[in-house]
Amino acid sequence: MKSKLSILLNIFLLLLCCTCKHSGKKGNLTGPEISYKNPLNVTIGDPYVLKNSGSKYYMYGSDGGQKNSNMAYPTYSSTDLVNWVYEGLSLKRDTNTSWCVGAFWAPSAYKYNNKYYMFYSAQWRNNPQNELENFRIGVAVSDKPTGPFTDIQNCPIFDPGYPIIDADVLFDSDGRVYLFYSRCCYKHPVESEIAQWARSKGWFKEIEESWVYGVEINNSFTNTIGEPVVLLRPPLNLKDSISFWENRSVMTHEVNRRWTEGSYAMKYKDTYYLTYSANNVGGPNYSIGYATAKNPLGPYVKANNNPIVQKNIDKGGIVSGTGHSSITFSPDGKEMFCVYHGRTPATGNKRVLFIDRMKILSNGQLVVYGPNTESQPYPSGVSGTK
Repeated sequence: MKSKLSILLNIFLLLLCCTCKHSGKKGNLTGPEISYKNPLNVTIGDPYVLKNSGSKYYMYGSDGGQKNSNMAYPTYSSTDLVNWVYEGLSLKRDTNTSWCVGAFWAPSAYKYNNKYYMFYSAQWRNNPQNELENFRIGVAVSDKPTGPFTDIQNCPIFDPGYPIIDADVLFDSDGRVYLFYSRCCYKHPVESEIAQWARSKGWFKEIEESWVYGVEINNSFTNTIGEPVVLLRPPLNLKDSISFWENRSVMTHEVNRRWTEGSYAMKYKDTYYLTYSANNVGGPNYSIGYATAKNPLGPYVKANNNPIVQKNIDKGGIVSGTGHSSITFSPDGKEMFCVYHGRTPATGNKRVLFIDRMKILSNGQLVVYGPNTESQPYPSGVSGTK
């Protein structure tokens, strides 16, 4: 009898162990050994993560659900930054009457005065010259982070006179609000040494560029205060070793454009950090860099350890096309994470989600420990982990 009881007990313990392991993979954590691997099982471009009160996260991105629909922007929720639940599309739109008519890109969302605000890029209906790229930035509001978000006004926040994308907002400690965005490359040729070099090779007649701008906006998010300021742009000369990596898409004869886009601003102590992405978003050289300043509108100085995230396929890895990042923190606030999209041979042209740890070192340098496709611990503060 004791032998049978012993066998039954062992079987029960074995089944319990298997169940616990399976539950851990689904996010129901059972111990400090729980780990995850990049890329995560989310197809998304331009991921932006909002950490809500407590340990609830919401993520918004460019891909999905935008054709033949009155909604845009896939939205996900998570409690641990690893397991994401699809919440549906969050921006309500009517392309028959609204200011925006298509190509909805790169949303970012913020909680402000107990409301949720989404800044996003879309093609502007007001297009008398039939421009192929006529993007502007709009603002929508919702009572919930999952939406539906509706426009606070039926027009872009402002019109700088050229197409703009990739909105990011900084709420400064003095109560002022700043909007960062990227001018599109479209019809923006810039003369530089790389442009001269490309012509001498017979590759391209001109090189178009996108630049990152910053401008203060009012607290109702309906207009700007003052004029936009150029904060970041590609290097003018080929001897600029710090920014040379931003030339890769041109120097590999990939495209005749140099991008500076996908900015994300944050303040740490008395320094402003502005991350950005450079090179072709559709190619392997898309990478992330950053710059620092003592004022939100600069001047910004690019870091000498750029790029901080880039492809590793040339070093035996499987990741390429890494870029358009946002920054968030673990549930207990002790760890900082870089959230970005990338590609692998298995995902092909689909952009998928990566999250990797990042730090600001004692010398002020910002570093990202990625792209990391090995097992790594769950973010600190997740229930069931140390």
